[in-house]
This record gives sequence, C-alpha cells and structure tokens, in this order.
Amino acid sequence: MTKPDALHELSTLLGQRLSTSKFELEAHGRSESYFPTTLADAVAFPDSTEEVSEIVKICGRHGLPVIGWGAGTSLEGHALAKQGGVIVDFRNMNQIYDLHAEDMSVTVQPGITREALNEELRATGLFFPVDPGANATIGGMASTRASGTTTVRYGTMRDNVMALEVVMPDGRIVRTGSHAKKSAAGFDLTALMIGAEGTLGLITELTLKLQGQPEAVGAAVCAFDNISDAVATVIETIQFGLPMARIEFIDAATAAAVNAYSGSDLPLTPHLLVEFHGSEAALAEQAEVFGGILAEHGGKGFDWATAPEDRKALWHARHHAYWAILNSRPGCRAVVTDLCVPISRLAEAVEATRADIDQSGLQGPILGHVGDGNFHAILMIDPEKPEELDRAKELSDRMVKRALFMGGTVTGEHGVGYGKLAYMPMEHGEGWDVMAQIKAALDPLNIMNPGKVVRFGE
Repeated sequence: MTKPDALHELSTLLGQRLSTSKFELEAHGRSESYFPTTLADAVAFPDSTEEVSEIVKICGRHGLPVIGWGAGTSLEGHALAKQGGVIVDFRNMNQIYDLHAEDMSVTVQPGITREALNEELRATGLFFPVDPGANATIGGMASTRASGTTTVRYGTMRDNVMALEVVMPDGRIVRTGSHAKKSAAGFDLTALMIGAEGTLGLITELTLKLQGQPEAVGAAVCAFDNISDAVATVIETIQFGLPMARIEFIDAATAAAVNAYSGSDLPLTPHLLVEFHGSEAALAEQAEVFGGILAEHGGKGFDWATAPEDRKALWHARHHAYWAILNSRPGCRAVVTDLCVPISRLAEAVEATRADIDQSGLQGPILGHVGDGNFHAILMIDPEKPEELDRAKELSDRMVKRALFMGGTVTGEHGVGYGKLAYMPMEHGEGWDVMAQIKAALDPLNIMNPGKVVRFGE
C-alpha cells in the first residue's frame, strides 16, 4: 500500500472534494505565526461525520497522517502537516443541528464560526460567549481549548462544551457527554478531547452551553501612567467581586499600533478596556464602583459607553490589535507568547517581560486578558533575518520559564501545537508521559496530527 493508493481511495470517496492543487496545499500550509509553509499531500472537504470516519479509516490503512483544519487562525503550528498527510477541512460541516432554547444549549457542526453561530442565535435572546478575538471555528476552538476576552466571566471552551461527537483514530464514531447539566458516569471523555488538538480524534459535532443576552452592556477604556497601576486595578476589581464580562490590557506600544491601524486616539500609555453585562441599574452601580477603584490607582479618562456603536468600535480595535501590531512593521512575522500566571504575580510578570523586550532591541507590544492572568507579547521579526527569530525565541524562552517559576503555564489559550512542545515536560513532568500513554492507547499508528502536544512514535 502506498500514498498514491490512499489518495486514489480518498478521491473515489470524495471526488472533487479531495484537492491536491498547489493553491489549496499552500493555503492550508501557512500559519498566522512565524512557522514556515508546510505542505500536506492533499486536502479533504467532507460533508458528514460518516465521510470523516471513512477518511480516517483509509488513512489508517495506509499510515497517512490526518490533520483537522478549521479557520487556520492558530498560532503554534497546530494544523500544519509536519509529516505530510491529509488535512481535513471542515468548512462544509458548518450547520446548526439542534437548538434547545429552554435548556440554553445548541448542537453544531465543527466548521461553523463563532460569529456565524451568534448571528443565527440573535433572534433567540441567547448567545455563545467564548470570544478568542479571531473568527475561529467552534471545532478549532474546542480542539485548542480556546478562551479570550470574555473568559473572566463565562469561562473557556472547557466550561462551555457539554457533549461531543468524535471520530476516533480507528474510524469509530463516539459520543461523549450529554445534554444534562452534570454527570458522574465514568471518565470525562469530553474534557479529554477538548484541548487535545486533534491528536486523539476529530471532533465532528459539539453541544454547547448558551447564555442569555444581557439586558444592558456597558464598556469603558481608561489610561494609566504605568503597568503596575493598571494591574493593581484589575486585582482589586476582581477581589471586590465586580462581575466583569471583559477586562483587557494593552501597553503603550499596542496603543500606538491600534491608533495607526484603527484610527483611535488613545494616549500612548498602558490602558484597560472593560465591559460589564447586566441590568441598567446594575451597570450604573458597577460603573460607579469601578470608577472609584480606578481613581485610587490613578486611572484617567474613564469614558463609559453603552451605545452599541461605541462599544463595537472599542472591541473592534482590541480584536484587531494583532493585525495592527503586524501592520506597524510591514512584512514582519510574529512570535506570539501566551503566558498565564496567578493574578498576584501578573504585574511582576508583565513588567519583567517589558524590560526583557526593551533590552532585546526587538519590537514587542504587550496585550492580554488580564482578568484571568493571561497576556501576550507580540515579538515582531523580519523573516529575512534569522538572527531576529533566534533573539525572539530566546526572549520567549525566558518568559516561559518565568511563568512556570511563578506557578503559571506556558500557554493560557493558544495551545501547544509544536511551537510549545519543548516546554511540556517542564510544566507537566511525569504527567506528560501519561499523555503519551493515552495517545499510544487510542492512536497506536500515530496518524492523528502527529508531532503535536505529545512525543510519540518519533
């Protein structure tokens, strides 16, 4: 059995929905980050779970790797075909199957994006709250255990997925979880698959928790003279128990990039961007309390906005900050760090990171979801200058080890891919070997996204 045999079988199954064109291979071989283009042998576009199962069975018989693909917005090389194989693009599997408004849940296919899902839910008075910024697919978000700007109130994908349908490495179709709010029935296979990055199976259906759209939403932006005052405000706000929906940090360099890209006029200092959800009366009370905390820590320009267009402009600027930063150095690529530390160590971690970047000579704006201790440094590099990539990796290495020393993690939300693979034993110790044992038990042929998350069969 050879690779041509496998591709012939796949072509018989899928017809024109199996592509080996240069255009598709290159489109599915690129990352949003600094990783080089890596070409698969083919790209498959299944229409159903049954087709995904057949694709996996064929690839298993021929020892061909299988890699899931959503919107391609990942930053650690998760969906790149490092060892060749077939990329399974879920763009055609983008339907809403089952909406249970009374139970506040919905079942969807993995290829639907979060924005498309919420557009469909708008008339129901419900919404799906996880917001990583990019318009990622729900399947990709589950596979990387994504979170984002609303995590401080609504949690990560781990907290918002109730059940899954998964095609296992041998082609079996397995259902995990249920529509019930809780269960004590056996191993939590749903949790095992969320964050596995397609190394244990391909997610083909998800049942999600929904939230009621808030009666009122208020947002604000405020400036600070320094990073420590901004982070102190975050800590006190959390300790006070204010029910924030979002609380985001950007530093002065990010503010400058956002101004140039989005036409904002933010002062060139650190900022917090916050949002509260609730009733009109609750929002007024929360704004007053938060304003008082700001004043104690030197916050300036507290501008409370409840008009939808004002809030949309604010979060549009934040959600496009990554592209704004890249645009500030045309032609650059980015090494994106993704650290998460205990809130009590956040100011120390951010200030030490800022000092490291300033000493390196690289440009590296900082931003993040500080309500849960997660921040990112966007280290910009010229792809034609390998020494800049080396410097950026050295910087990232120091940041990662500092986060681990502080009791944090090497990745708060972006996942491991192969960009963070080397740090897994540092964070997990013997636990990383247990992950490899699980991988070996479920995927002994190592066909499911090999070379990611764990080391097995190499």
